[in-house]
Amino acid sequence: HQSKLDFFCKLGYGKQDICKVLENLGQEALEDDVLKELIRMGSKPQALENQAQPSPLQLVARGSCSTAPGLRWLGGDESDPSDSLRPIVIDGSNVAMSHGNKEVFSCWGIQLAVDWFRERGHTYIKVFVPLWRKEPPRQDSPIADQHILEELEKQSILVYTPSRKVKGKRVVCYDDRYIVKVAYEKDGVIVSNDHYRDLQNENPEWKWFIEQRLLMYSFVSNRFMPPDDPLGRHGPTLSNFLSKKPVLPEKKWQPCPYGKKCTYGNKCKFYHPERLRQAQLPVADELRAKVKAPLTLGKEERCRCSP
Repeated sequence: HQSKLDFFCKLGYGKQDICKVLENLGQEALEDDVLKELIRMGSKPQALENQAQPSPLQLVARGSCSTAPGLRWLGGDESDPSDSLRPIVIDGSNVAMSHGNKEVFSCWGIQLAVDWFRERGHTYIKVFVPLWRKEPPRQDSPIADQHILEELEKQSILVYTPSRKVKGKRVVCYDDRYIVKVAYEKDGVIVSNDHYRDLQNENPEWKWFIEQRLLMYSFVSNRFMPPDDPLGRHGPTLSNFLSKKPVLPEKKWQPCPYGKKCTYGNKCKFYHPERLRQAQLPVADELRAKVKAPLTLGKEERCRCSP
């Protein structure tokens, strides 16, 4: 009884309720049966009972600078802005070879990409590189600025995908699968110029994810430059693409090319600044109103002169 009593006390249930259930079910009762009986009796843990009770509202005087801890202004958002940004998963081999003109594995290109996302405020940044890139460079696979890989590994940004040698031959794991899998699980963005067509054919969910979350890039004079429209001209902007909560742009009206000579009236789809204070009437109704105006004036003058 004591062990079960301690167990359910840690869950937050009251001792009296636990003792009643144990007396009814006996010493050999399983923990699941005890829990079901507690739920049937209507017993709740203390944490849930505290949540069920509404906390009293506290009013703060307008203009007061000192507020009690835990209070938030209505409509205010005190969450960390980095939480609204998507995780970044970088294809290290693709970025390094692209910066080295496909001839040299340039680690400086990886550093440029990481710094670009850091400046934007991204906190979750992972770079995947095969483990054999840690070995001394060879003539057929030159590496530049290899010390950058060690620095990024110490910062928990760089991750080496496993590889080993079997009878003198190197066995390398497929690093692209690591990249897509981590980005998919984190609901992040893949930074690469590779289309991963083989992985798209493996999994239909990965296919959609790669099509919608692949961020391509270019290097211009040692400057990492992703496109402003990652999914095309009619797609989201770069800032919306990298954020979890996209911001809708304000609707901008295009001014009418005809200006005041426009004869479409309220059917015109363009913007007319001179019509802001005027009633948006069709042209025919505007002409009728102009014709009726002098007629009504003439009738009023006749009525005045008749006496």
